[in-house]
Amino acid sequence: MSTPTRGGRGAPVGPEADGGAPPFAAPALPTPLAELVTTGSEGPDGAAELRWRRRDQATDTDNDTDIDDPAPEEVVDGAPPGWKPSAGAVTALTGPPPAGWIVGVGEGRERDWRAAGAAAVRALRDVPAAALRESDPRVAVLRPDRPTDAPDTATDWAALALGVVLGSHRFIVRSDTRPALRVHLDVPAEHRDAVDRAVELAAATARARDLADTPSGTKSPDWFATTATELLADAEDLGVTVRDEAWLAEQGFGGVLAVGGGSSRPPRLMELTWSPPDATGEHVVLVGKGITFDTGGISIKPNAGMADMRTDCSGGAAVVGALRALARLRVPVRVTGLVPLAENHVSGSAYRPGDVVRHRGGTTTEVTNTDAEGRMVLADAIAYALDELAPDVVVDVATLTGAMKVALGVRTGGVFASSPTLRTALVEAGAATGETWWPMPLTADLDPDVDSAIADVRQIPGGPGGIAAALFLRRFTAGRPWLHLDIAGPARCDGPHEEVAKGATGFATRTLVEFCAARG
Repeated sequence: MSTPTRGGRGAPVGPEADGGAPPFAAPALPTPLAELVTTGSEGPDGAAELRWRRRDQATDTDNDTDIDDPAPEEVVDGAPPGWKPSAGAVTALTGPPPAGWIVGVGEGRERDWRAAGAAAVRALRDVPAAALRESDPRVAVLRPDRPTDAPDTATDWAALALGVVLGSHRFIVRSDTRPALRVHLDVPAEHRDAVDRAVELAAATARARDLADTPSGTKSPDWFATTATELLADAEDLGVTVRDEAWLAEQGFGGVLAVGGGSSRPPRLMELTWSPPDATGEHVVLVGKGITFDTGGISIKPNAGMADMRTDCSGGAAVVGALRALARLRVPVRVTGLVPLAENHVSGSAYRPGDVVRHRGGTTTEVTNTDAEGRMVLADAIAYALDELAPDVVVDVATLTGAMKVALGVRTGGVFASSPTLRTALVEAGAATGETWWPMPLTADLDPDVDSAIADVRQIPGGPGGIAAALFLRRFTAGRPWLHLDIAGPARCDGPHEEVAKGATGFATRTLVEFCAARG
């Protein structure tokens, strides 16, 4: 990775200003992940046993009931009577240490393999030490219960591996240490490249989770930029440039400066550059919203749910994770990542409803709600991308609107596109790696609502919130190929499912990698 460059840095504030230690805690990053050993099925003496089992009969996957006439009850050696090998179901084997488990793989679909891998590694991670023989790290051998239970394709092997590695991720800030995990999985030689790629995607997603989940007492815009730079140090030839508030002012980033103006911790802009010598195809620019904490500003949010606003930088975190994976996988496509970073706070210097903000490029915005800050920082970054980077396509990704969470729930992202071809490419990229996207309209009859009576545009047009926000951002794209990804729902999770952890999910990271890889 090239040496990061900076402008000047803002003066430290708070306890750091006079050399005192800050009171806030954050873990050393990156969060440890399970080590996956893919050659040889025999682990060391004392290794725990993890066996997976497919169902023998097809089921109604919505209700987990048999589709056809009931078959004789499936008996799984070591499992309690009545246990079914549904995807992600896990049951402990009886007997002396070391511990053992059987994990269900259901029908053996991709998501089933991810669920099984995650359930297996979580069982190993969370079992009491007394259930294991003395082992540091905790070691297990993961194998099929029967030869017929093995995955059929490289895609299935990759899904299993991704589930194991990403399922081991758990973001915690505690004084105790976490046990290291190692899982031995004998992968056929012809499928190891696919598995290695899946491990890189899992690591990229985990790093995005780490950045998004870090508590905001620690996570200032400068901390995000500095820590992200450190997390990218193992991505060879990836360029990193961090710009400070003085540079942002010189370059006319009025939206970023307005949003960050209420905080004592000034804004930043990260620019990540992946430009391999063998690059082919298009130049893709990824723009990720990097609000390190969102109080709502003067239009302050209610307390309920405000703690989750530490994850309002999930779009920016996904861009950082995606650029790391693209560089480590040596994907031959030129990609630039932009992460505008700001803390939306309340103070005498905060921007106000009724203000008019001038963005990069000169467009003016009438502010109507300071809690609609994400579109303000994205507008600057999109305009900068078009002015300076000559992209073939721009993709912005953001936890932008609560309306999108209401419309699509918490497991599906919304995608708006300047063309059906781009929209299809993005949806297919998500499907290839286990992230679900739903096409949303850029409704023509709502577009006039973006106009302002006193400025060029209104920050919050009327109409459906998610669509209105997309129409606002479109005004800054100059008609160029563009995708807008609203991840307000799936960027956060209240409870684990499949390979997804509680807290920040890293959603969109793998989709961005797959989308960029296909542009070559």
